[in-house]
Amino acid sequence: MKPVISRADTRAEYKRILGHLEFSSGAALLKFLGCLLAASLIAFLPTYPDLSEGGRWTLGIIVFCGLLWMTEAIPAFAVALLGIGLQIVILGAPGGVLFPEGDAKAWERFVAPWASPSMWLFFGGFILARASARTGLDRDIAERLLILGGTKPDRILLVAMGTTFVFSMFLSNTATAAMMVAILGPMLANCGSSRACRALIIGVAFSANLGGMGTIIGTPPNAIASGLLEDVRPVDFLTWMLFGLPPAILLVAGLWFVLRRQVRTARFSLSPDCMENESEGEEETNPASESLPRWQRWMVLFVFVATVALWLSGSWHGIPTAIVSFVPIVILSITGVIRGVDIRNLDWDILILLAGGLSLGVGVSESGLAEWLAGRLGELAIPPMAMAMVFGLLTLLLSNFMSNTAAANILIPIGIAAGAASGGSEEAAAFAIPMALSASAAMCLPISTPPNAIAYASGRIQAKDFLLPGAVIGLLAVPLTTLWARCLLNWMG
Repeated sequence: MKPVISRADTRAEYKRILGHLEFSSGAALLKFLGCLLAASLIAFLPTYPDLSEGGRWTLGIIVFCGLLWMTEAIPAFAVALLGIGLQIVILGAPGGVLFPEGDAKAWERFVAPWASPSMWLFFGGFILARASARTGLDRDIAERLLILGGTKPDRILLVAMGTTFVFSMFLSNTATAAMMVAILGPMLANCGSSRACRALIIGVAFSANLGGMGTIIGTPPNAIASGLLEDVRPVDFLTWMLFGLPPAILLVAGLWFVLRRQVRTARFSLSPDCMENESEGEEETNPASESLPRWQRWMVLFVFVATVALWLSGSWHGIPTAIVSFVPIVILSITGVIRGVDIRNLDWDILILLAGGLSLGVGVSESGLAEWLAGRLGELAIPPMAMAMVFGLLTLLLSNFMSNTAAANILIPIGIAAGAASGGSEEAAAFAIPMALSASAAMCLPISTPPNAIAYASGRIQAKDFLLPGAVIGLLAVPLTTLWARCLLNWMG
């Protein structure tokens, strides 16, 4: 088994995978200062009627963070921490812009998201993913599922895409893509058709992206949308699956239908012996292959099934989704499956990025910037459904060129405000959920998502191979998710 690749969430990480040169510190400083200057000009130079001083400062912070995320002058998690710090110093400090009366605890509003239910939910998902990787449970299940593909090329493609899709609903899509590409290595080496190899790799990468749409823990934009909707229109684990899973299944099924024509002449084979030999060759270098008590693997499987079952049945037993996340956190920790080194190796940068996005949402709401933006958008007299699609397209476009988490941090709070202004809590959800789902459908470039970067790093596909299928999926995803979300919200009443 290949070492599990940590979830990367900046294009700088993808460029390292692709072997590109890093920017020098001098260039990074120039970009940082340029972003600061541009944000200051945008926030304070024009005259914005009816926008408060707090709203101007918040606008400047949002634009500054957005530009830093886009230019990657500093790492994405550092931008999130900077955003939180600026809000504390400028907006939340006693006697600050938002609280001139001197509320000593006002700053706590901007760090409260770190302990929000969405954070614990995502943390529980990270624990499950880490435990599955350490015990080798994820790879073992994937290999057994792939054997079901037999020798028919289109069936092998279907099983590979389906396995990737399901795994990425609950595990890191980066780790899932890396694992699947490693497992499929012998098959790709002997398929005898470069066209078929490209189709299989594209299918795996895109399935990893789309699978994240299916659950709240599948990808950070889902957790951001869910967290920002907590006080507006709460969405639990099962409800999110109702919103995200049907359009994701339709998109991945359509992708399989198109790609299956490219693999018809291939001769794929993945025998158990081949996989066994490959695993033996990697055993010494892979920490996940270390000798572990068999009971630990069974413990992880039991906890995984129990946790997912509790997440899905929340409407019956009434236990909040975030509280269920403590099942894997506590049990896998006290049983020794998760060790101190595993905790230290979790993707804390993603959790920081998620907390930063939720904190920016607090600033947008508290400062009145959200209401002001919603009022300006309302003056355009665009129907709510069309406006929701515009926000979805903006999220899709931005996510193709920067971290989809960062894009969601910038746009979803504004989308929620615009939706709430045009139709209340239901309309806010009708904006936010499709925006989060659209972020996962951004996959036109090798740097658009970590799975795309991993697929490109295999050396078997070119950058242009992503463009057409990625553009088609993205342009289909926006109207599909928007219409489905509205139909479901109307049905739920």
